[in-house]
Amino acid sequence: MRPLLALSTAIDRLNEKVGYVCNILVLLAVLVSAGNAMIRYAFDYSSNSWLELQWYMFAILVMFGASYTFKRNEHVRVEIFYLFLSERGKLWLDLIGTLFLLIPACLLLSYLSWPFFMQSYAIGEMSGNAGGLVRWPIKLVVPLGFIMLALQGVSEVIKRVAALLGVVTIDATYERPTQ
Repeated sequence: MRPLLALSTAIDRLNEKVGYVCNILVLLAVLVSAGNAMIRYAFDYSSNSWLELQWYMFAILVMFGASYTFKRNEHVRVEIFYLFLSERGKLWLDLIGTLFLLIPACLLLSYLSWPFFMQSYAIGEMSGNAGGLVRWPIKLVVPLGFIMLALQGVSEVIKRVAALLGVVTIDATYERPTQ
């Protein structure tokens, strides 16, 4: 179990670093958005590349932020079942859901989105907008984001199995968001 827990720790560290980058991207996206709006209204000038950069950053935040959110146990779950379970029941539900739903879905979506990226890369796809950005890099974010989420799923499965075996103790408590 020790090598698997080391793998889980490595995946967790990777997703912590990804989360840090995503946090910086939030600030950058706000700055680009505000700067673009100010320039558009103050100087009556607009650039498609800046507009596309905004949605590129948003896409990266969503796709890579999912694995970070999952790692921090802040993801959406079906509370109606989860709230009535014991700690072991929660561990089992997390294990089964991650192993049989999350990981296969992420791997399938990554597999299905890979040709979408490859076709774009092969033709050197560019934005259809004047002054737009290259499209294939952002299309690579889709399969990579799902792979990162699947990897975090593997980490969570390892931790849940270790907890069920009594090797580690994890906090499976889920608090509803206050919004």
